[in-house]
Amino acid sequence: MPTYQAVLFDFFGTLTRSVQRGAAHRSTAELLGCPPRTLVDVLDRTYYERACGRHGSAEATLRWVCEQAGVHPSDEAVRSAVASRHRAVRADTRLRDEAVPTLAALRRLGLRTGVISDCTHELPAFLPQLPVAPLLDVRVFSVLVGRCKPDPALYQAACRRLDLAPADCLYVGDGGSQELTGAERAGMTAVRLAAPDLAGHMVFNADAAWNGPVLRSLDEVVGLVERVPGPAVAPVPAGCLSA
Repeated sequence: MPTYQAVLFDFFGTLTRSVQRGAAHRSTAELLGCPPRTLVDVLDRTYYERACGRHGSAEATLRWVCEQAGVHPSDEAVRSAVASRHRAVRADTRLRDEAVPTLAALRRLGLRTGVISDCTHELPAFLPQLPVAPLLDVRVFSVLVGRCKPDPALYQAACRRLDLAPADCLYVGDGGSQELTGAERAGMTAVRLAAPDLAGHMVFNADAAWNGPVLRSLDEVVGLVERVPGPAVAPVPAGCLSA
């Protein structure tokens, strides 16, 4: 019998393959009249402010980004750039081949499933169109909660919506945003997904101090939850996290 009642997943880099900004982001910069490198630099250094929803709607947030970049596009250009950025982030998002089969297998075992994601406005808008959407019982987005990992509020929100205690939940993530440490501090069991493609994954605030259990493929989660309690997987040596 499964030893957990729910499995909660990070999204980017966990249910998806490695994420890198693709060529489509250049169109967003062009619409804003901003050098692409400047826009990327601002997006990188303001990620957590934006992922916490600190600056309001997607349009208001992009206006604020333009101020940081020193450009002043028209209202129409900003609206067009919001749509362009949505398409660009969506284009960067490629589900793992194992994502749907893994979620479906967990649900056949009677487990609940969910996502806890640090994200900006785009993911809540397009996730309902993805094939994993019907297989998720709960979706917790930082941009809507107003907090980012490893803040316990995100993990607690998922537990409340599932009506479960943290100890009933397994958390699976690639280790960005110190999410694994955060999940453990919240009372969950955490495992790191260390798939080979994640060597090139775009990640902020990696969980470099975490040296707990590791999975090499997403579908290994199914075997893990079917095992009897005890040491489930081998620990990751310190320093093996992607940067």
